[in-house]
Amino acid sequence: MKLKPFLVTILIMAASAGAQAQSVKFGIKGGADINKINGKSFKEAFSYGYQLGVFSQINVNDKWGIQPEILLSQINIDTTSNFSDIYKINGFPDAKLKYLKIPILLNYNANQFVSLQVGPQFGVLLDKDKTAIENGKNAFKGGDFSMVGGIQLNILKLRLYGRYALGLSNLNDITSSEKWKSQSFQVGLGITL
Repeated sequence: MKLKPFLVTILIMAASAGAQAQSVKFGIKGGADINKINGKSFKEAFSYGYQLGVFSQINVNDKWGIQPEILLSQINIDTTSNFSDIYKINGFPDAKLKYLKIPILLNYNANQFVSLQVGPQFGVLLDKDKTAIENGKNAFKGGDFSMVGGIQLNILKLRLYGRYALGLSNLNDITSSEKWKSQSFQVGLGITL
């Protein structure tokens, strides 16, 4: 799947929604990122990480809006005992990876308290030797592409959310013998400013 045409379409939709927006809100958020990578080299259990970031709610009308976000996420990965045997890499029992995640969610406001959310999420593994802008550009060239769906409760300025993200990209950059795909549950709290 070519991401550039898809990304251009999403950005045009976001820009037109912003131009026609009835209301725009900004906020901060944080929560748990509960992850798993599918593949015989990884444990079947989910592991816990965190996410912190910023978001914007752009409401086109009472029912529809777009919610772009930028999140820093730490993912903890546990490998199985045969990971070293398969990939000939010693001393890799687990890893802590940091990702820059950029979800662009379509919000359907069922009422003033409940929003259903769906959309793409672009993610890139952060490289400490690059700037934030260079890392952000990599999210759109490659990285982890996921589809996200969930629910958000809107209580005054608080945003309680729960989502499921299913990775569509193969994360295995070692060999082509096995595909690694991510899954995650994201739960947390946001506050509009």
